Amino acid sequence: MALTYSKPLDPDFTCPDFELPVTRGGMVGSQFFKNSGRPFLIAFICNHCPYVQAIEKRLIALSYLLERLQIGFLAISSNDARQYPEDSFEQMKAKNYPFLYAYDETQIVAKKFEAVCTPDFYLFNKKGKLRYRGRLDDSWKDANLVTRQELLEAAILLIAQDDLPPDFKVHPSMGCSLKWKDG
Repeated sequence: MALTYSKPLDPDFTCPDFELPVTRGGMVGSQFFKNSGRPFLIAFICNHCPYVQAIEKRLIALSYLLERLQIGFLAISSNDARQYPEDSFEQMKAKNYPFLYAYDETQIVAKKFEAVCTPDFYLFNKKGKLRYRGRLDDSWKDANLVTRQELLEAAILLIAQDDLPPDFKVHPSMGCSLKWKDG
């Protein structure tokens, strides 16, 4: 388990185009979110990462809050399932998450996002501009120690305004490095 931190926010980054299969069946693409006229969250996660496992219940709770706020949410797994079979599409389906969970088997989408770790969170405004790339909250390991839910705070602010205030402090997400295919 190699600890990796997400990259700093690039305020000019726009959600790239993609289309991926989801565990519920069918496909979902970035246009679905971009055309909604609402903020949306793209999260790179996987099944085997202990950092993702530690926040799993909080991530599920967040998905329900985002749904009530009419903020789109898509989780994507891009790990090499040959090296990590627990991250295969079949194992992803077994999670039965209440949010959309997509499989990036070719890893092209992860490369477009320059994703580096799981979890890695990208919160976009209604125009598809990246406005938050950081951690879920201030205690990855223990939900009882959470004092600030930064990702949720940023999402609520993006509903009211199209950007975050300049003094909104963003801390990088941290987790396991993405498991890239050889070559």
